[in-house]
Amino acid sequence: MHHPISAVEPALDVAEYVRATEKAGKVKRVLVTGFEPFDEESLNPSWEAARRLDGWQCADHIVAARCLPCVFGAVREELTRALATLSPEIVIAIGLAGGRPEIALERVAINISDARIPDNSGAQPIDEPVVAGGPPAYFTTLPVKAILQRLRSAGLPAQVSNTAGTFVCNYAFYVLQHLAATSCPAVRRAGFIHIPWLPEQAARHPGTPSLGLETVLAALRIAIQTSIEADTDIRLAAGALH
Repeated sequence: MHHPISAVEPALDVAEYVRATEKAGKVKRVLVTGFEPFDEESLNPSWEAARRLDGWQCADHIVAARCLPCVFGAVREELTRALATLSPEIVIAIGLAGGRPEIALERVAINISDARIPDNSGAQPIDEPVVAGGPPAYFTTLPVKAILQRLRSAGLPAQVSNTAGTFVCNYAFYVLQHLAATSCPAVRRAGFIHIPWLPEQAARHPGTPSLGLETVLAALRIAIQTSIEADTDIRLAAGALH
């Protein structure tokens, strides 16, 4: 089922602040995206988290949340529209990685779609490029090591991940980086974060890890704040042996 794409209205005081700063030409935006449910799930924690961040003010930035369809192709259209409408300085896309135990800061998007299951429209691309003729991969421009350090210092489980998969999450990640690199110069930083199942979802998958929504929100707020504040990323050993 293809759920409608939506955005949450910010609270009145934030809306008034946005109008005032837009009028003064000073507003800076952070675009945060989540996904609609897929694979027979009734909700997607990425959107549950993203929509609760809509309207959040961090320093001189305002967060705008948008819900992306779990549909190859349609993701490109929605991201293109959101970038053109909002002109964000920072973009953080969020997706569900059921079975992962930690907040996963994705390092790289690859130019391939290889869907193990169909998307919400029934499409199932196999070994197809995300962007024909595009580079083999794009690296995140988020300060993932600085974010990782702050998350762990706050007692939040996190890792730098070297694969965003080959489903719609990687597709969205690659499209985002490609748009930022080729046609959206206003985007200073962009990247992707995977989050685990919520506890109520993990209960249907015995033995799998989960994180509560408030924990996820705390981690995402740190990721946003660090992306705003950090001038450059830091050197921190966070690689994987396999």
